[in-house]
Amino acid sequence: MNDGHLVDLNVLDYRQALELQHTLVERRLAGEIPDTLLLLEHPHVVTLGRRGTMADVLDPAMPVVEVERGGEATYHGPGQLVGYPIVQLVDRLDVRKYVRDLEDVLIGASREFGIATERDSRQSGVWVGGRKLGSIGVAVHRNVTYHGFAHNVTTDLSYFAKIRPCGFDGSIMTSMQRELGRAVPMNAFKAATIRQFESVFRVQLAPTNPRVGPRLG
Repeated sequence: MNDGHLVDLNVLDYRQALELQHTLVERRLAGEIPDTLLLLEHPHVVTLGRRGTMADVLDPAMPVVEVERGGEATYHGPGQLVGYPIVQLVDRLDVRKYVRDLEDVLIGASREFGIATERDSRQSGVWVGGRKLGSIGVAVHRNVTYHGFAHNVTTDLSYFAKIRPCGFDGSIMTSMQRELGRAVPMNAFKAATIRQFESVFRVQLAPTNPRVGPRLG
């Protein structure tokens, strides 16, 4: 296994997290840090990927950030585990496999709680019974990944009615809480995600103090 960094940022503003990702991508390219996984939650925000437009935002009161990841509109908010892997790919052609690997991480973590998650041919992400539980949208700069995944743990699903998530009606979204009929502790799902990430990506993640900010390591 390779060594990597794990950074738990708890709750962080989306723009601050994006700035941190850009910094870490450059540091990964320079060989200053190993592959790194950021885990966090965001305050309420809508992000628009490269294929998204403002027409996908149905509530003009929602804060919106346009970003360079793939995909369309998605919502981030409390109760949703967001992961930003800063991973150096061997070859850019590995991006499709990388997305499948992220799906495997979330599928495995969800199944630890008894949710029969799966892939769906319509698009990337994690699905259960035709409903979307986890979203994936990535970007790659010179073979280093950023952006990543958003998995609904105890997310307030009513916020998805304010957008067209990935081009769908907001009612397509679900959460672990909805599927199980009970709340899942965020720390428990976070731990499962870390275990699955280490297994899928064959990396040993060492917790790194988030207070060191952009100068991790």
